[in-house]
Amino acid sequence: MPSASSSSSDYDPASLPDLLPLYYRRLFPFSQYYRWLSYGGVQKNYFQNREFSFTLKDDIYVRYQSFTSQNELEKEIQKTNPYKIDIGAVYSHRPNQHNTVKSGTFQALEKELVFDIDMTDYDDVRSCCSAADICSKCWTLMTIAIQILDRALRDDFGFQYLLWVYSGRRGFHCWVCDEAARTLSVSARSAVAEYLSLVKGGEETVKKVVLTEPVHPFIQESLKVVEGYFSTYALQQQDILGRKESVEQVLALVPEDVRKELQQEFKNERNPENRWQLIVEQASRKQATAKKGQHFEKEIMLQYCYPRLDVNVSKGVNHLLKSPFSVHPKTGRISVPMDLTELDTFDPFNVPTISLICNELDRVKVGEKEDENAEVKEIEGEAAEKRKIRDYKRTSLAKYIKYFDAFLDGVSQSWKGELLRKSDLQKEF
Repeated sequence: MPSASSSSSDYDPASLPDLLPLYYRRLFPFSQYYRWLSYGGVQKNYFQNREFSFTLKDDIYVRYQSFTSQNELEKEIQKTNPYKIDIGAVYSHRPNQHNTVKSGTFQALEKELVFDIDMTDYDDVRSCCSAADICSKCWTLMTIAIQILDRALRDDFGFQYLLWVYSGRRGFHCWVCDEAARTLSVSARSAVAEYLSLVKGGEETVKKVVLTEPVHPFIQESLKVVEGYFSTYALQQQDILGRKESVEQVLALVPEDVRKELQQEFKNERNPENRWQLIVEQASRKQATAKKGQHFEKEIMLQYCYPRLDVNVSKGVNHLLKSPFSVHPKTGRISVPMDLTELDTFDPFNVPTISLICNELDRVKVGEKEDENAEVKEIEGEAAEKRKIRDYKRTSLAKYIKYFDAFLDGVSQSWKGELLRKSDLQKEF
């Protein structure tokens, strides 16, 4: 697997203005997108009061866009061909009329609970890449993060409908779509984000994870995930106990008396796996004799592998987040939903680029040409929709849209229940 700087060789950022019109006209999954963001029409004006923002060519940023229907959204996107689409909150009024509303009454009411994990936040604990670059070695951190957060959000909070989306470059987003999550207050969102945050402190903070007695069950569960990857990721691929500089960083996380002993032991032991074993042994000796719990081996594992959340993204209701199926302008990759049953084999470099799927579209199969000419005459309504479905099915985007469809089928079960409940209530009155 190449590094990010050498990947996407089939994509040239200069071609984006030519590719976007084709992508939005024939491949962007508008019907699924509308189905997602209208949530079954359970609440009146839910879609109409949703904010969208577009980043246009030359970094022109347009906020407070809103649309009454799928058709209106589709036409505007096909007219403006945004380089990036962001999704915001559902407001008390239509966002595109926010200037006409009496001051103070325009309020963000609801939004999915969202999480944003970005590889750049791990630069102090990865040696293979830095900044925007990623490779297969450090991508393991994203795999660990998704497993830990997905389990916690489902088991500890009871959420069911989690949409995980690759950002298109160096991280991922999670959209928690349950009604209970969408209606959370700012303080409740903050509480969830804080519960999930363990790595605290900026560059100046040496020890970023501090465990107290008793170790919380959530942390115990998270450690089970980390333990499955720690040896391969941290000891072998990142070589944290092999390189002098990183050995010092690790030893800075243990108590001073232990540090001196380990420094002596490391002079005779060069093997990273054996060095780690020495740390674990020192920790268990300390745990047996210390009055207060000593968990420095667990703290090291968590500091190097635990998810690093941008909590501000999760806390605010009115925070904007990049939309699924948006294109990353630098890599050309599509921001695709991720199927967690394939998490361990997910390869960000295999995610289709806009240039790839547009090329796949151009390869018209023999016998399809005549159909297409006939269909051009009927570009309105159902025929256009059918053609769009056929179009994306001929590209590498198909499996991601199929997964998105399956996700929406699951969420729609909750809409049906809510609609039935509402109709029963109306009957009672």
